[in-house]
Amino acid sequence: MASSPIDTSKELKLERYNSYIRRLNSTKLIVASSKLLFRVTLLVALILVFFFIINYPSFTSSENSNPHHFNIHTTTHNLLSSSFYGGGAAWEKQVRHSSTPRRVNGLSVLVTGAAGFVGSHCSMALKKRGDGVLGIDNFNSYYDPSLKRGRQKLLAQHEVFIVEGDINDAELLSKLFDIVPFTHVLHLAAQAGVRYAMKNPLSYVQSNIAGFVNLLETVKLANPQPAIVWASSSSVYGLNTNVPFSESHRTDQPASLYAATKKAGEEIAHTYNHIYGLSLTALRFFTVYGPWGRPDMAYFFFTKDMVQGKPINVYVTQDDKEVARDFTYIDDIVKGCLGSLDTAEKSTGSGGKKKGPAQLRVYNLGNTSPVSVNKLVTILENLLNVKAKKNVIKMPRNGDVPFTHANITLAKKDFGYKPTTDLSSGLRKFVKWYVRYYGIQSKDLDSSNDHSQD
Repeated sequence: MASSPIDTSKELKLERYNSYIRRLNSTKLIVASSKLLFRVTLLVALILVFFFIINYPSFTSSENSNPHHFNIHTTTHNLLSSSFYGGGAAWEKQVRHSSTPRRVNGLSVLVTGAAGFVGSHCSMALKKRGDGVLGIDNFNSYYDPSLKRGRQKLLAQHEVFIVEGDINDAELLSKLFDIVPFTHVLHLAAQAGVRYAMKNPLSYVQSNIAGFVNLLETVKLANPQPAIVWASSSSVYGLNTNVPFSESHRTDQPASLYAATKKAGEEIAHTYNHIYGLSLTALRFFTVYGPWGRPDMAYFFFTKDMVQGKPINVYVTQDDKEVARDFTYIDDIVKGCLGSLDTAEKSTGSGGKKKGPAQLRVYNLGNTSPVSVNKLVTILENLLNVKAKKNVIKMPRNGDVPFTHANITLAKKDFGYKPTTDLSSGLRKFVKWYVRYYGIQSKDLDSSNDHSQD
């Protein structure tokens, strides 16, 4: 008897169905994996971009041709300070430790621009005499940030902590004032330089005006309100022809945007003094020089170019007269800053409300002995044993003024300001520092009879 054929149709249908399910699941897995890979890649890319901006701010800072670039830089720092500096217990411990005085009746000073030239020297001097010092600096790239990092390292060795942040960051400033009852603020953070204003004008407004106002807004709400000593500039005298320059002379003819922002700062200070009872002292610095100085200053880049055998440009006025400056050594400027802090009266407001008239002062801090740029070059030639290759050219119309000369009678009377370092002695100390810091090897450099302080 013949057997009947086996019915395989059901098995085939089941196999086809299982195969379809496997293909469907495989497709879903591939799609899901692709989406996950895309999201992970996007997240990694965003993280890399964020850290690139943080670690390489020079791509978004002073060398950028876009005049609005400072917004990127400031925003980055605000993100940093708000997300990182606002909380940790270890960070707060550093802030408190650095700002606590070590002497009886010592000051507790917030120094803005503490990694800068004048700021680092003042911070060191305050700390050495037993005052509490807390710094804040954004370490921008207007000039080589490694120099600022070097100053930061030196201050750290003396237990001065510098908060890395921007004075435009209101949240960060409020946090610092919540932690520390500062007695004084030494406000030295600023966008410096006369000529750079032609390349990046908005950076001066952002730092010298907006940053100053933001600081004052924070200080006015503090309890107690600290007294403020801040850096104006001899540049405010602008086109003034009366010499020596006195605090009573007119300052309504600025020759540069930098000068205009500093003059604006003086008017803003008057306003906050009048309305909120803030004690404010403006210091008009005259061409500060010395060790750890700014590379954009003539004495600094003259030294660099002369050591490298490069030519230097020496300016004369449009009518062929010599350009002269009242060069003031850093140690003398520091004495003036500390004298101003020591004689600053308390602010009279509380919680943003004025309770009585407050101190408002303006002082010149100079050397009272103008020296021509040609004489400066001659001194450097003798110290470096190098003959300068000079190109004598007309001073460009970029905001520089041909002559400065400080009358310091008022500062001498009020807090005993008396500069003691002439240009030859000061430059000798600078050259010794420069050679050591940059590792220049030359047996011919004259560094004898030097008693400079590190």
